[in-house]
Amino acid sequence: MPVENNRLLLELEKFRRDINRSVINPEIPELTLQDLKPVLTMIAHTRADYLRELLDIARLSPDSGPSPDQVKHLKSCRETYEELVAAMNALETAIQRDYLDVRSEKG
Repeated sequence: MPVENNRLLLELEKFRRDINRSVINPEIPELTLQDLKPVLTMIAHTRADYLRELLDIARLSPDSGPSPDQVKHLKSCRETYEELVAAMNALETAIQRDYLDVRSEKG
């Protein structure tokens, strides 16, 4: 890749970081690991709901396919779980890219 392209891409990344930080950081208070624990717990609960629903369907319908209502509820559980995982991934990316301020638990 030509040097000019690399230079442009480096500047683009810095520009993106500065813009994202200036927009996102004021909206979200400084984060600690303790701030993220409720989010992770919530996601774990939705994962458990999704898996439990699957196993409940199998237990209730071992010799047939699931009913449309069962599939609808399973889909709802999956969508909830996947949406929360996607949001957590976006939060992790914002932290990795220094869009957000974080601090250690000690100080």
